[in-house]
Amino acid sequence: MSEGRTDPDCLFCKIVAGDIPADIVSETEHTVAFRDLSPQAPTHVLVIPRTHEPDIGSLAAADAEATIALLAEARTIAGAESNGSYRLVFNTGADAHQTVFHCHAHVLAGRPLGWPPG
Repeated sequence: MSEGRTDPDCLFCKIVAGDIPADIVSETEHTVAFRDLSPQAPTHVLVIPRTHEPDIGSLAAADAEATIALLAEARTIAGAESNGSYRLVFNTGADAHQTVFHCHAHVLAGRPLGWPPG
């Protein structure tokens, strides 16, 4: 498991620590992936880094290896749970509807996804 920052008040840090249950899809040295409680598509999996960073830009600046691992795991999950078509979404900031300020990627698949997304 990669060592890094944690936030004792962060919902996702509590999932990483095993203090809050989640429907875990996969775990790697750098990531934990679990099903979203309010899915927006038939496949809706969140992939998070084990270390606490508020958003993808912060993660990229702090830990390139964890960033690459997060993207690679998102691709692996999408490959296992979709027909090759999927959307990978990072919401950054409150105006973009980020509600948990721990970096996370939404892997969405399983139905046609319209455009524009917002």
